[in-house]
Amino acid sequence: MAGPRKTKGATAPRAGRAAGLSQLGRTVKAPASPEEALIETVDNPHPGALYLVRFVAPEFTSLCPITGQPDFAHLVIDYAPAKKIIESKSLKLFLGSFRNHGAFHEACTLEIARRLREAARPRWLRIGGYWYPRGGIPIDVFYQTGAPPDGLWLPDQDVPPYRGRG
Repeated sequence: MAGPRKTKGATAPRAGRAAGLSQLGRTVKAPASPEEALIETVDNPHPGALYLVRFVAPEFTSLCPITGQPDFAHLVIDYAPAKKIIESKSLKLFLGSFRNHGAFHEACTLEIARRLREAARPRWLRIGGYWYPRGGIPIDVFYQTGAPPDGLWLPDQDVPPYRGRG
């Protein structure tokens, strides 16, 4: 079996790290930007099984690239793993790296999808970015890699249309 995989943005782990992961179980400095963030993966314990993994980040933040004002989103990330699964601490650090990152809602949502595709190479991935309104308009951004695999159970993302969303 291959070991953990890392995507661009950080140095290689030191020898002797548990399971080859450089962040899990350790104190690490928060990445200053999404480009510096390291998304780590581990071998899928059930690579032949078709199943869904869901990550929910109800307090995602980034900055408006024009005004510098904070933007808030409720992210729902669903993926069907292939050979690798995404290590959750590295995902949390990656998502947190957007906190001081200026980009439009669409750019943030699609950059997250791109990096997760690169890191884990899932069978299928979708992301729902439910952005809270600024200027009175909520902007929701959705992406998926294609049609979901036959037989994959897809629960609703369960984020209501904006009415004070919360």
